[in-house]
Amino acid sequence: MLTDKELSAIRQRAEKATKGPWKAYVEGRDMDCGSSFIQTQGEDIELIGATEADIDFIANARQDIISLLDEIEKLRTAR
Repeated sequence: MLTDKELSAIRQRAEKATKGPWKAYVEGRDMDCGSSFIQTQGEDIELIGATEADIDFIANARQDIISLLDEIEKLRTAR
């Protein structure tokens, strides 16, 4: 089980990341030219060597981690 301290550290890392939402753009799937990248509210994130699944995972992690942390907090409070 994750401790409150560990959950707090995860939340701090997530909140320090560039603001979301992040969106994956994969060459050949979402666009026909350029290179795959993750669009953020700041600078885009360029990835080298990442698979399509890697790009989708990383982009969605920005939103997913916060949602999961909120759900854990809600479940712990409901006990």
